[in-house]
Amino acid sequence: MKGEQGAGWELTGQLVQVGSGWPHDSWDSTATEAGEQMRKPGMVPPPPGEESQTFVLPPGWQSYLSPQGRRYYVNTATNETTWERPGSSPGIPASPGPHRSSLPPTVNGYHASGTPAHPPETAHMSVRKSTGDSQNLGSSSPGKKQSKENTITINCVTFPHPDTMPEQQLLKPTEWSYCDYFWADKKDPQGNGTVAGFELLLQKQLKGKQMQKEMSEFIRERIKIEEEYAKNLAKLSQNSLAAQEEGSLGEAWAQVKKSLADEAEVHLKFSAKLHSEVEKPLMNFRENFKKDMKKCDHHIADLRKQLASRYAAVEKARKALTERQRDLEMKTQQLEIKLSNKTEEDIKKARRKSTQAGDDLMRCVDLYNQAQSKWFEEMVTTTLELERLEVERVEMIRQHLCQYTQLRHETDMFNQSTVEPVDQLLRKVDPAKDRELWVREHKTGNIRPVDMEI
Repeated sequence: MKGEQGAGWELTGQLVQVGSGWPHDSWDSTATEAGEQMRKPGMVPPPPGEESQTFVLPPGWQSYLSPQGRRYYVNTATNETTWERPGSSPGIPASPGPHRSSLPPTVNGYHASGTPAHPPETAHMSVRKSTGDSQNLGSSSPGKKQSKENTITINCVTFPHPDTMPEQQLLKPTEWSYCDYFWADKKDPQGNGTVAGFELLLQKQLKGKQMQKEMSEFIRERIKIEEEYAKNLAKLSQNSLAAQEEGSLGEAWAQVKKSLADEAEVHLKFSAKLHSEVEKPLMNFRENFKKDMKKCDHHIADLRKQLASRYAAVEKARKALTERQRDLEMKTQQLEIKLSNKTEEDIKKARRKSTQAGDDLMRCVDLYNQAQSKWFEEMVTTTLELERLEVERVEMIRQHLCQYTQLRHETDMFNQSTVEPVDQLLRKVDPAKDRELWVREHKTGNIRPVDMEI
């Protein structure tokens, strides 16, 4: 068979090629998706009449062009694919050079729309078989060469290789969003290690929480000043100094002291409103913000632990597969030297173990990909939530600082209203009139004395 994709690991004939030449984003191992691939962008049928002029395809076969212009053939009945024209001499299809995928850009296995590039239950490797008369051989390390060429793993996270990476569209291309710029790790300021991108986001949010705490403390100090100021004003308004002043000036002086008592009451109300409408909401928001940060931190940390565990399982399974393949190869060489029933049994047993190891590796890779997809999805969701919380925090602080200025403005206006009666009375102060009133009240007679005569 040419290009037939198999799910097993026991192969026949020549050394198997795993996924070589089949871009991960463009091909799948399941027969259902193979038919769907023919309708994806970049896969166009040949111009009418071109194929018929050179070669008549067997029944059920159709010809298509890859995104790089190379022709390949698909059996619509069996979903078998091959680079060689059906009916030509049999052989393993040649592998095209590496090329960019024609699918929409992906980020860690997800398209830009946020949907998985491959269903979790679908195997993420394609294995092709070839037939021949030689003895069955175990498969080579599945997809390892392709993985090394097309992907790199950093801190248990698989990224596309920079040299072969298709252009990736941002998830939110119209803004500088958290969900697009914090996937990679970054060296810490001391250069002693690396810090995950999500940790940088958490550090920023924790800094914002600290800033909000300090703002709350600032407002609290402002409240204390207001309370102390009001207390001193009220005390001063009760002072008896100059209480004996009379006339219009005495009335103005009494109003001055009364205005201090009124102003003290205003400042007490102002401080109370600052506490209930500015300081307390800021502190309550900070406590809820702290809980949200802790929840996000634990959630992503658990997903990263699960991803690291899955990655370790993949490496363990890959190592086991390599050992089983080496054992199978050794048993096969022994068979070529000396054929015996025991050797045949050993080969069958080694083949079973190699096949099982391959299945284990496929299962581990699939579980790893599911874990990474889950981590990716939750990272996007969580970073967008952090983004929303940051906007909410800044807007909340802005609103309550506006409330502070509004209260201060109202206080100033009220203070001004308490001073206005003082100004009015001061404008009415008339020393001449005061003197007349006092004289009228206290006069003892208006006859002036004269000189004594002899």
